[in-house]
Parts: sequence; structure tokens; C-alpha cells
Amino acid sequence: MLKPYYIKTDANQIRVVLAYQYFAIFIHNEVYQFIPTDAKEIRINRRTQKIINVDARFAFQKGKNIIYIPMTELISLPDFLIQLYSIVETYYANGHIEKHDEDSHEIDMVIDELERLNIKRLIDRSLDERDEATFQSLVKLL
Repeated sequence: MLKPYYIKTDANQIRVVLAYQYFAIFIHNEVYQFIPTDAKEIRINRRTQKIINVDARFAFQKGKNIIYIPMTELISLPDFLIQLYSIVETYYANGHIEKHDEDSHEIDMVIDELERLNIKRLIDRSLDERDEATFQSLVKLL
């Protein structure tokens, strides 16, 4: 779940400010809630639509257990990127509508890359589980 506490924009960037209970992730079959101890926002360039603060580290808590997850790991999660994109898409700089075809192509490229990464994770899992049939079928997809 990713819901911004509020969104601030200026000429160059979109700031998605996060708060407790508005951002949660599922880790090892348990829900961890965002806590604003390290990074508290996601900054996105309005023109390039790229995340600016890729070095940010977010903290998530379940009971007394706290897990720190870097932005680089979060952006590798397809659900995170999809939710973030749907939140900020209306805030991009002027000209976004005119670039619709170009943006669609970029979105398709991101989706293709995410699918490829997912197949690699599934291959890793099949290797861990020594499932040769699944491994062989997944390798053919690459």
C-alpha cells in the first residue's frame, strides 16, 4: 500500500511526502508499516519522470522489528512503481500529453524490464527448489 500523506510540487520536482499508516509493505508474509525515521519523501523530476533520491533509505516496522529498505530495492518492485506512477502522473511538467506516444513506449520498456527481472527471480527460485522442469521453461522465456 502506498498513499502519500501529501504531495508538493515546484517547477522541477514532485515531492511525495510519506507518513505512518500510509505506506506499508509485505515482507516474509507480514505487513510492515513505514516509519518516518530515515527518508520521509520520494522526489521525482517533473520533466524526466525519474526518481531523484535513489540513495534514500526507508524504515519499516512490525512490533519491535525495524527493517531498512533502500530506494534502489523499492524501485525494483513492480507494484511500487505502478502505484507511484499512478499517484504522480497528473503532476508531470507541461507537454506530458503531447509526449503520450513516447511515454507509452517508455512505459512498455519499463514493463518489459520488470517482467524480465521477475523471470530471473523465478529462475533463481526454481534453482533453489531444484525444480528442473520450471527452470527449463523459464529459461526459454528469456
